[in-house]
Amino acid sequence: MSPTRLFLPLSLALLAACATQPKQNVTVEKQSECPVQLNNGQHLILTLPSNPTTGYRWAIQDSAGGVLRAISPEVYTNPENSGLVGSGGQSTWRFQAFAAGNGRLRLTYQQPWEPEVTPAQTFDCSISVH
Repeated sequence: MSPTRLFLPLSLALLAACATQPKQNVTVEKQSECPVQLNNGQHLILTLPSNPTTGYRWAIQDSAGGVLRAISPEVYTNPENSGLVGSGGQSTWRFQAFAAGNGRLRLTYQQPWEPEVTPAQTFDCSISVH
């Protein structure tokens, strides 16, 4: 069989395989987007509003460690053209699903020097990995 005759069936097989693959990244930006279901190997990108100039920071209380692995530390970004000193931005974390099971991704938004004070915000998301 000539190489050109093999090209079409192999191309179609590759195309079919790509069409059935789940997207690699799942992005969550709001509590309302939870619960999250992931396949093993997929990445979860969590982005939450943040403003460290106020002294408030997001702290991970539960990282769903049995099913998620952190692949980057928190990254803070602010809008380039906001023009306002002290304006808020976003904190982003990246995780990878590495084991089947269930877990909780919980974060609190508070000033680190006042751990006994009720957090200003909380984020609590159920994670399921298949």
